[in-house]
Amino acid sequence: MAIIHSFAPIAGDHAKILILGSMPGEASLAANQYYAHQRNAFWPIIAPLLLIQTDASYQEKITALHSSHLALWDVFKSCERTGSLDTQISSGNYIINDFASLFSSHKNISHVFFNGGTAERYFTRHVLPICNLNAIQFLRLPSTSPANARLSINDKRKIWHEHIYPVLHRFNNPS
Repeated sequence: MAIIHSFAPIAGDHAKILILGSMPGEASLAANQYYAHQRNAFWPIIAPLLLIQTDASYQEKITALHSSHLALWDVFKSCERTGSLDTQISSGNYIINDFASLFSSHKNISHVFFNGGTAERYFTRHVLPICNLNAIQFLRLPSTSPANARLSINDKRKIWHEHIYPVLHRFNNPS
């Protein structure tokens, strides 16, 4: 198995919502881009929330994230994995990202949405015990990975939008 490394967080100054994956897959690592696999539903789900086209360039997506209330990162800084599936992550050889620093530099983050169960499980096990995050709300959403075939992209989009849109709307339209 090879040791692989994740990307830096994408988090603008106004970030209030953090979306956490586990570790980029092979296609993403090869392209050096979050969610680069053609069949991953992440960008088709998130693009409308960022008010950009799904087929926008990666740089346009990053720019939109930086100017929005959304931030993006992964739970693992590095891990040992063969292939792209979370189930192939070696249970004994991984490093968790430095969330204490992220939350310290982005104090307005009030919501964390997990892109699937692996991100939630490892975050809960390794980050919650050492970070005081009592004011933050957490929710696991269905994985956008094509390996999560039990839901259609439309079902995934509906669930993601059902939970993220009201939070974004509240931040974009404070009373």
